[in-house]
Amino acid sequence: MTANVAVEPTPEFPLWNDRTLPVTKRVGALIEAMTLQEKTAQLYGVWVGASDEGGEVAPHQHDMEEAVDLEALLPNGLGQLTRPFGTIPVDPAVGALSLARTQARITSANRFGIPAVAHDECLAGFAAWGATAYPVPLSWGATFDPDTVRRMAAAIGRDMRSVGVHQGLAPVLDVVRDARWGRVEETIGEDPILVGTIGTAYVQGLQSAGIVATLKHFVGYSASRAGRNLAPAPMGARERADVLLPPFEMAVREGGAHSVMHAYTDTDGIPAAADEQLLTGLLRDTWGFEGTVVADYFGIAFLKTLHGIAADWADAAGTALAAGVDIELPNVKTFGTPLVQAVTEGRVPERLIDRALRHVLLQKAMLGLLDPDWSPIPAALDGADVDDLDALRGRVDLDRPENRQLAREIAEKAVILLANDGTLPLTRPRRIALIGPNTTEPTAVLGCYSFPQHIGVRHPGTPLGIELPTLRDTLAAEFPDAEITVARGTGIDDGDLSGIREAAQAANEADVAVVVLGDRAGLFGQGTSGEGCDAEALVLPGAQQQLLDTLLDAGTPVVTVLLAGRPYALGRAVDESAAIVQSFFPGEEGTHAIAGVLSGRINPSGRLPVSVPQGPGSQPATYLGARLAHASEVSNIDPTPAFAFGHGLSYTRFDWTDLTIDVQEAPTDGEFTLAFTVRNTGERPGAEVVQLYLHDPVASVVQPVQRLVGYTRLELTPGEARRIRVTAPADLASFTGRDGRRVVEPGELELRLAVSSADPRLTARVALTGAERHVDHTRRLQATFEQDAG
Repeated sequence: MTANVAVEPTPEFPLWNDRTLPVTKRVGALIEAMTLQEKTAQLYGVWVGASDEGGEVAPHQHDMEEAVDLEALLPNGLGQLTRPFGTIPVDPAVGALSLARTQARITSANRFGIPAVAHDECLAGFAAWGATAYPVPLSWGATFDPDTVRRMAAAIGRDMRSVGVHQGLAPVLDVVRDARWGRVEETIGEDPILVGTIGTAYVQGLQSAGIVATLKHFVGYSASRAGRNLAPAPMGARERADVLLPPFEMAVREGGAHSVMHAYTDTDGIPAAADEQLLTGLLRDTWGFEGTVVADYFGIAFLKTLHGIAADWADAAGTALAAGVDIELPNVKTFGTPLVQAVTEGRVPERLIDRALRHVLLQKAMLGLLDPDWSPIPAALDGADVDDLDALRGRVDLDRPENRQLAREIAEKAVILLANDGTLPLTRPRRIALIGPNTTEPTAVLGCYSFPQHIGVRHPGTPLGIELPTLRDTLAAEFPDAEITVARGTGIDDGDLSGIREAAQAANEADVAVVVLGDRAGLFGQGTSGEGCDAEALVLPGAQQQLLDTLLDAGTPVVTVLLAGRPYALGRAVDESAAIVQSFFPGEEGTHAIAGVLSGRINPSGRLPVSVPQGPGSQPATYLGARLAHASEVSNIDPTPAFAFGHGLSYTRFDWTDLTIDVQEAPTDGEFTLAFTVRNTGERPGAEVVQLYLHDPVASVVQPVQRLVGYTRLELTPGEARRIRVTAPADLASFTGRDGRRVVEPGELELRLAVSSADPRLTARVALTGAERHVDHTRRLQATFEQDAG
C-alpha cells in the first residue's frame, strides 16, 4: 500500500509540522509562508467521485458549474474534496483506495504537503453505497431519545472516518414552520428544544468518532413562504431569535460543533451568506464558535445569480468573506481566480482571506492533517493488498450487524401509534389484506438523502447495496400462519384509480385490511417528499385518499400505516380507521419495526415531532402558535390538529400522581423543582415520554400559548414506578423583549407536565418575583430531569 500512495518526505522540518508547538503558532507560521494563490486554494472544494477501479477521484460534472482542471489547481493545494463516496456508486474499500491515492497526489503536489478535508453527506447515515440507511431525522425526533441518537451518530462517524472522510454535512437543525416544505423529512421536528437536544446529541456522537459535524442551514431556511424550497423567508426578528436560532445555539454551546453551513435564505433582504451580524457577530463573537463556516452548495455564487446583491464573482466572494464564510462548496467558483484578482486589485483586503484561512488550518491541524506522520491510508485499508481489486472489493462492510441492530432500535422507538380502537395488536389474523402503493416497494422506508434515493436512482441496474425488506416480507414473517393478499390499489402520485376495486374486494374478504400509504422520496420534483418536492396542500399524494376512503366503506377493520416524509391530513381515517400507525421514513430496518408494532411484539413508544393536521389546507401551523393562531369564531379555518405535537399511544397504561412543588414563588434568577410519580399500571413493559411545557399568561410581547422546555423518556415494567424530579430554571421563561434583548419578566407561569402538547396531566402554577432580568447566551437552555425508584 505504501508504495502506491506514499508522500515524498521534505528535507526540512517546518514549524507547522511541529506538534510540540502551540497549534496557533504552527498555523501562523504556515499562513506567513503561503502565497496568495496558496491561501485561497485552502478555501474551496472540488466536487469529485471516487473511482470504482481504485484510481484517483474524477471531478464531478454538474450542470451549475464548469469543468474543473485538477492538474492546474493542485500545485497550490486544495481545501476540500466534495462527496467522494456520495457521488457515484463505488465499493467502499475501492473508494477508500481511490480517495487515498488522490490525497497522496494532493499532498505531493503542493509545497506544504497539506491534504484536503474530505466531506460527505450523513443525514440519515453515511451516504455511501452499501452503508447503513438509518431512519431520517424526523424519526430521530419521534424517539425523544437523545442517547440513542448519539450512539447512532457515533456509529455513522466511525464508518466515515474508517474510509478517509473527515467532515459530515449534518445535522439539519431547521425547525419546521410549514409542513408543506419538502425537506420536512430532513428536520427533527417543529419544536426548538426537541430539535436542539436531538441535534446536539447527533453532533456529540459524530464528533466523538473524529468527524466534523456541520450544522445546517444557518438560519431560517425552513421558514420559507408557502413551504416552497429556497423561497423568501418572511420571519420576524423574534421568530428568528426564539424559534429558529436556539437549536444552533445549543449545538454550538453544548455540542461543540466544529462547522456551520450558511442557509440560502435572506432575512429582511440580507442573505445569510452576506450577513456579518449573523456569521461573525452572533456565531463567533457572542456564542464563541471557533470552527469553520462553509457555504451551502453554490451559495456564494447565488449572491450574484439569485439574490442580486453582488455585481460579479469577485464581489460575491468578497461579500461572503466579509460576512464570515470560510469555505466555498461544492466547487471553486468565486474563491479562485476572481478572489485572487480582487485582492490584487485592492477590492478585497487580504486580511479577510487570512482570517478564513486561519479557521481552515486550525481545523486541519485538529484533524491531524498538518502532522508530519499523517498518512493518506485510512484504517479500513490497513494491511490490504491494494493491487488486488477483486480481493479488496467487499473488504469494508458499512452495514454490519451492529449497525442494523442500531437502525432497528431507532426505527422501533420512532414508530408512532396515533389511534387505536383495540384492533392492535393483531391477534392471529387468518386473512390479511395488505393494500397500498408502499406494501411491496423496498425503498419506501428511505428518505431523499439516503444513497439509493439520492444517487442510486441515477444508476439503474446497480444493486441497492443494502437489504431492504418490504412490509410484505416482514408481515409474512411476523404472521406466518396468516394468508396475506396484496393489492396495490393505486400509485403514490399517479392518480390511478383502476386498482381500487380490486383492493376493496381484497379488504372485504379479509379479517383486517392493512393499508400502507405515504410518500416516495426524491429530489426536485422526482418524489413527493424531499429537497425541492414541496406540497401545495397536506393531502395524501395522488389518489391515496380515495383508496383509503373506499376501504373505510368496505366494512373490514382498516389499519392505516404511513411511510412518509411529512404529516398528512387523513380525512375520515382519523375517526374511522381501526388504528393509525405513523412512521417517518424509518430506514432499512423500518418494516421490521412496523410489523412488530402491528403484531404487538413491540410496544409503540414514538411521539409526534410534528403535528398531524385535521385538514390539508391549514398551513402554516405548528403547536407553537400564539392565541391568534388557534381556532376562533372569526375565521372558518380551524387549525386545531388531528393529532398534536408530542402525541403517541402505547399498549400499556401510565398513571401520573403526587405532584409536589418546592416553592410557589422564585426570583427571576431562581428555579423551580417539581416532583411527581409515573407508574406503569398496564400488563406489559413500555415507555412513557414526559414532556414539560411552559405557559406564560401575560408577557410584554406576544408569546406562544405554550412551548416545550424539556422532556425525558421512561422505560417501565408492569407495576414499576419512578419518582421524577424536574428542575426548571427561570431562564426557561426568557424571550426576546421589545428592545431586542432576551428578558425574564416577573409574573405568573404554568409548568405543564404532559403526554402531548394537547394533553397535560399535572400542572404547577408558580410565579417569578423581583425585578425584570436580562439574560444572554450563557443562560440555561432546558429543564433537567432525574429519576428515582417510585
